[in-house]
Order: sequence, then structure tokens, then C-alpha cells
Amino acid sequence: MEKVNIRQPIVTVCGHVDHGKTSILDCLRGSCIQEGEAGGITQKISFTLYPSTQLKTACPLIEKSGINLQIPGFLFIDTPGHAAFTNLRKRGGGLADLAVLVIDINEGIKPQTAEVIQILKLNKTPFIIALNKIDNISGWRKFDENLKKSIDMLPQNVKQNFEEKYFTLIGSLNSYGFDADLFYNIEDFTKKIALIPCSARTRQGIPELIMMLCGLSQKYLTNELTLGNEARGVILEVKKEKSTNYIEAILYDGELSKKDSIAVADFDGNSVITKIRVLEEIEPLCAKFKPKEKIRASTGFRMQIVEKAEILPGMPFVIYNHNKEEIEKMFKKEISDSIKVQKQGIIAKADSLGSLEALSIMLEQNNIQILKAGIGEINKADIIAAKANLMINEPDAVIVGFNVSLNEEAKEMKEDAKIITDNVVYKLIENLLFFREEKRKEIERRRLLELASLCKLRILPQYVFRNTKPAIFGVRVEAGKLVPSISLMNEYGEKVGKIKNIQSENKTVNESIEGMEIAVSVPGVNFERQLKEKEFLYSDISESQFKNFRKNKDLLSPKEMRTLQEIAEIKKQGKADWGQ
Repeated sequence: MEKVNIRQPIVTVCGHVDHGKTSILDCLRGSCIQEGEAGGITQKISFTLYPSTQLKTACPLIEKSGINLQIPGFLFIDTPGHAAFTNLRKRGGGLADLAVLVIDINEGIKPQTAEVIQILKLNKTPFIIALNKIDNISGWRKFDENLKKSIDMLPQNVKQNFEEKYFTLIGSLNSYGFDADLFYNIEDFTKKIALIPCSARTRQGIPELIMMLCGLSQKYLTNELTLGNEARGVILEVKKEKSTNYIEAILYDGELSKKDSIAVADFDGNSVITKIRVLEEIEPLCAKFKPKEKIRASTGFRMQIVEKAEILPGMPFVIYNHNKEEIEKMFKKEISDSIKVQKQGIIAKADSLGSLEALSIMLEQNNIQILKAGIGEINKADIIAAKANLMINEPDAVIVGFNVSLNEEAKEMKEDAKIITDNVVYKLIENLLFFREEKRKEIERRRLLELASLCKLRILPQYVFRNTKPAIFGVRVEAGKLVPSISLMNEYGEKVGKIKNIQSENKTVNESIEGMEIAVSVPGVNFERQLKEKEFLYSDISESQFKNFRKNKDLLSPKEMRTLQEIAEIKKQGKADWGQ
């Protein structure tokens, strides 16, 4: 196969926030982009073109190792930590041909690392692991240019510390179904994940990292890198510079000319057909763009288009040859395959198709279905849909927004629905699971208290409105819930009677909860004779009701649990085995 027909492999650099992804890329391109980012965390996807000529200069190991480099270079994609950005998609799978998973050797697998591993596994993306920050291991020193020799020359205690850390990581990876080892111990790279110890700060291990990428691409990816005939790509984002909108994108197959028309998918699978006004390709090893008449995969580029329609991040585009029907059929299948909606579920929003798909994968893994999904800000229609879910399934009456905010209309209606937003997937899922669990407990608690009310009342003797027929007097709900028809007993287990009516501020109410002071009417009771000297009243529950409450004790508040125990003690005075 001639070199001219091979495109550059697309390599995504991913991992947990602050584990050093951008710093490692900076070693490759000799820049300091990370210093300009907010808090040192990459805010947006960026790409770096790395031609083979510069690769050979930066890494003499390529020629020393006998690698006859045929690939034209690499297109690196630097991603924020969360899985959504790792989940850049193309037709038929993940966008990345290879991934470098950066893990701080001292911290191991963090929640975001776990997300990324799941996405890489799902997309079947081959990856290697950069074990970064080896220089932070106490006593670490570089003894030799050769990484293996240098590690072998470490003092015994330092080497032991290093081995403990990487063996722990190997064990963790094993739980995800991956066998891993240090790259120089591996004979068959199709069976084991290669770990490359390195330091972005001292550059130790970076040449070995480049060599591994080159060797694996050359040996295992060549057949997959054959350049196709038609231009295909993915929109990354739309950026505004002064008064101009630029679309940043990746061309992952074929050639694209400034003279071409392209079709870009919308979220419904329809297409925006447009000509290209400006076409600019990313320059090697920097963040500058250069005007081009024609570009070739794989590459990062930006363009201005003639059509003024809204273009959404993460959407696929293809070259347009007057085949709109065929293109839209393909787009619709691609998007429906990405996001699976059900007849029942929550409302999900995200900032791009890749983000939304990653979110849907995480939701599916937690057995949470999606009723409605979309890209962009949370809007009025989303809130109406979530509100409608209250009538069907309360835990689904929620909107989750990943990396998105609320539009002005939605801000005015935000009290009408539960809205959970976050810029990190695992935090979003954590908060959603917490909400759903609390909602489940609330529903179960309502059902439990509908079957039998548990309550403790403090008698307010200063508020006796009628002594008898029926007795009407004031009480404070100390714990639980009071409803009409509930049977009451005093603190000695003596039956008092049933609540006929409850009033709060001269209005009849159907229930009163902890902390409320209300007036109750109890037929057949003489307050002066039966209750004047008493302090508390309790709900007179049966033994089976007690057992049901105790079985569902996780649904009760601490005060309700104490009340249940008090009722058990009162009952046991009259029946020794009650509540055992």
C-alpha cells in the first residue's frame, strides 16, 4: 500500500481532570496552551497536527527501533476530562483510531478515568496508558536516557514504591476486563494494554510514548487508515470571533475542497446543505489556521459557510452530490442509533451529540431511560415535558443538563420542574441517582403512612375549646403525620378515641405534619377527666402495622423512629411479646 493512500491516525488524549493530558501534549508541540486555560483545565476540544517529519525529529527512538514510518503523522485531539468529549463520534463508531489515557500514577483510576475507560471499551478504541507524574514519586531520579534502564537503576525503596503503584493500577484495570503491563514487558500488544511511565514536566518517557504510538499505528492500523473517496467529518464547535462565526471541525476521511458543498446533520437527521465560504486548516504543532483550497483527512480545520442555519456541535457532515434523500436516511440512522429514547423516562440535554450520547450511555448503565433528548439550552418545552412526568412516574419528573444552561424562558419556569445540571458526567449522574432515591423514599413513605399513620402529639392544655361531645383541644405534632380517623392512645397505652376533625387557623385540613399546632376533635372523650393530666398522645397502631414500619425503617425520620420505639415500649407494658 502506498503511503499516499494512508491518512493520519486520529489520537485522542483523555483522562481525569488535572492528571496532565494537556501538559503531555505540550511536550509534543512545545507550547504552553494549558497556562492560558481557566484553572489549568482544558475548556474546549483542541487539535494538534503532528507531521511525521517532526515526529522523527522529536523521537530518535523511531528510527533506532527500526520502525519504517509510513503514516503521514498524527492528529491529536486534546479533550477535557469527562467522557463526553472522549465520545467524539463518526459513522460506525468512535472518531479516535487510538487513545492515550493519561493517569496520574500517584492517584490511580478516578471517577472520570472510569468513565473514559467505559467509553473506550464501548467504542472498541485501542488505547495505551501514559502513567504520568512519575517524578512525584518520592526519591525518583532519571539515571539513564533509556527509560527501562533508568527504572532498573532506581534505589530499591523507590523502585518498590513505583512497582506497588503500577501493580495496583494493573489490578484496577483488570476489574474493567483489561490486561495491562509495562510496555517493555509486552510481546503481543493485541492482548495487553501498554503502560508507559512518564513525566510531562521532565519529559522522561515522552519519546517512548511517541514510539509506542508510531509502532502500534504502523503495525495494527494501516488497513484502517486507507483514505476514502468521499469527505466525511464531525463538527466540533461553533466559535464566534468578532462578528464572524467559525465552525471548527475534523475531517476524518476523504478530501474536502473549498468549492464543495456539504450536508450537515441536524438533531432530527435532516440536513443543512451549504457551500463553503472560507476553508482554513490547522497548522502543524500550533493553534493557528491557514487558508487552503483543499484539505485532506485526517485533519483539523475551520470554515465559514454560506448558509445561516444553526449548526450543532458533534453533528456529522458529508460532501453533497445532489443526494439529499440518501444522506438524510444515513443521518437519521446514525442519530437514532446514538440516542435511544423510550416511551417513559427523564428529559436529557447536552451541548453536543457526543456529549448527549455519552450521557445516554451513562444513564443506560444506571438503568435510567430517556423520554426526550436534545442538544442546546434547557427550554420551556423541556420543563413542560418534565412536569407532565409527575402524573406518570415522579422519579422521571426531572431534567438533566450536561454542560448546558437554561434559556430565559426556562429560568422563569425553573420552579416548575426539578433541574439538575453539571459539567462533569459522573457528578451529574450521582446527583440524579440521589434525587431519584430520595424521591423513591418519599413515595414509599407516603404509601406507608397512607396504610397507617405514625404520630406523637403533645397536648396543649391551654387550648381546650370544648370539654366533651366531642372534646376539642389543641395539640402539637411532635413526630410523624396526623390524619382524620386515626386511633389514639395515651402514654400508658389506654385507648383514647378516633380523630374526627383537624383544624388549622379555623380551616379544616386533611393532614398535619411535624411542628404544626392544630385543634383536634375527638368524640367520646371528656378532656377534663381523661386528658387534663396527660402530656402525650400516640397513634394506636397494631402489631402488624408496627412490624411494617420497622421493616421500612429507612423511610422514617429519626424522630419517627424514636416515636415507634416509644409506642413499642408502651404496648409491651400490656403485652410482653409485642414488637419483638
